[in-house]
Parts: sequence; structure tokens; C-alpha cells
Amino acid sequence: MPFLILFSIGPWLERLGGLGLVLLGLADNSVVPMPGSMDALTMVLSAHQKNLWPYYAIMATIGGMVGGYVTYGLGFKSGERALEKRVSKKKAERIYSLFERYGFWSLFVPALLPPPVPFSPFLIVAGALKYPKKYFFIAVGLARAIRYGLLAWLGSKYSKQIFGFFHEYYSPILWTVIVLAVIGGLAAFWWTWKRKREGKEVIPDGKESRTRTA
Repeated sequence: MPFLILFSIGPWLERLGGLGLVLLGLADNSVVPMPGSMDALTMVLSAHQKNLWPYYAIMATIGGMVGGYVTYGLGFKSGERALEKRVSKKKAERIYSLFERYGFWSLFVPALLPPPVPFSPFLIVAGALKYPKKYFFIAVGLARAIRYGLLAWLGSKYSKQIFGFFHEYYSPILWTVIVLAVIGGLAAFWWTWKRKREGKEVIPDGKESRTRTA
């Protein structure tokens, strides 16, 4: 997905510079995330303009905070329903349990770690549990600042290696992503068709496994 984003709308986002990072942050931290796209664009922009890497780190952080707040607001408004539309009931209960136990750190750690660590479910839970906005922004902002600051610095430091990699492996990466996307789409279609034919929910809620165990 991150490579697909850069190959399709990447040039347009690059021309927008820091604003492009804010716009992409709205999507990357939303309920329809694009894992790794913000990381990749932050590094590419910083590699293009080495001296501006702090600026791109700041803009990426702002984008991450704004996008995260939108998802937080969704949870604040819709509560548990917003989360249970995205994950099974069993996973939702686990996320609620983690958040109630760790609070601040259950936002900070996922915001700091790279994909495939999920983040948006924790944003929704924070909103649903009415977690204070002040601490929400501190947790997300601090974690994103560390993450994007490091990535931007690496992009400025190793720009030659980054562009050399993209130049050499552009075609194989693009075709690999396309093939994987097609396979993933077909698999999702088959799974949906199979579950509906059996009269079951498309996303299991954990009851089936407990029934089989019993």
C-alpha cells in the first residue's frame, strides 16, 4: 500500500510538500488507514530537501495528530459501535481492556511503532471512553514527533541510498504490489461469498470458536 500510494498520487503529494503530509495524515490515521504511506512520504520529502527535514517532521506530526483526532471524534460520537464495525467483538473487548489498564501508553506505543501495529482502534476507544483531549494530544503528538522526526532525519541522511533503491526496484515493487492487491481482493471476495452462503457474519465475532470448543 505505501508504495502504491507513492507511485499513484505520490508526485502530487510531493509537490504539496508539508501540506501533502497533513492531507495524507488525515487518511493514514483515519478509519481507512494506509499503513506506511506517511513514513515513506516523510522520508522521500526529507531526502529531496535535506535541510528541511525538521519542517517535514513537524508537518507529518501535525498530520498524524489531526487525522488521529478525527478518528477519536468518531469514537467520541458513536462509542462502541464505531469500533465493533471494524473488528470482532472479542478484539474490541480486548482493546477496551488494554486501554482501561494502560491509558496513556495504549495510545503512545501504537502511535510510535510502525505498521503492521494497528492504531485506529485505540483512537476510537479513546474517544468512546471520553479520554481527556489534553492527554490524547500529548500521547499522540509526542509519539508521532519521535517517529517522524527519526524518519525525516534518516531520509536526509541516506537520501542517495533511498533514491537508488527506488530507481533500481521501481518496476518489481510496483508489480509485486499490484499482484498482492489482486490476490488480496480475490481472497476477500471469496471469503465474503463463502460466509454469506453459509449464513454467517462476514467478520466472525468469536462465538463460533467458543461454540466449537464447547
